[in-house]
Amino acid sequence: MVDETARNDFKIATDGIQAYHRYFGTPTDDDQIWFELLTVGVFQVGLSWKVAASKIPILRQQMAGMVIDRVAQFDEIDVERLQEAPDMIRNTRKIRATIQNARAIQKVQDEFGSFSAYLWAFVDNQPQLLDSQMAGVSDKSAPISARLAKDLKKRGFKFVGPVVTHLFMLAGGLIQLIDED
Repeated sequence: MVDETARNDFKIATDGIQAYHRYFGTPTDDDQIWFELLTVGVFQVGLSWKVAASKIPILRQQMAGMVIDRVAQFDEIDVERLQEAPDMIRNTRKIRATIQNARAIQKVQDEFGSFSAYLWAFVDNQPQLLDSQMAGVSDKSAPISARLAKDLKKRGFKFVGPVVTHLFMLAGGLIQLIDED
């Protein structure tokens, strides 16, 4: 007999990974998608991307559909609730970072019209092709992702170091790695 709990856990994990793969590398101008991609990056720190991506359905379920304006209103009671939520990655710092990032996105939206417009301005509104043979470019970092990480931190974002930001930029299609041999 098949354990229904195990089957449901697998389906939830698979749905999250499939959702992440639907987004990954596809240029987007949707602030909601950007927020989810950033959140996967935040939750991935110290874990594998598969673990973090598998949590997309749980994050949506537990964090008000991942709607930026709603998450930005979360308080300590919400943090405590999320720490107790089944299947949630319960890292308090990551949960608080996600809430803070929603608030920071709101400020960026006020200044630039959208979070997407702010992000695309870093690449002159055109996906940047980065040759993996260029100085400072790898599958984990590039000078442009370090610059964005620095600016995000200045604007109050959390858990946005150069590696997380690089993956985030790849995921949202801002940068694409090419390997010219």
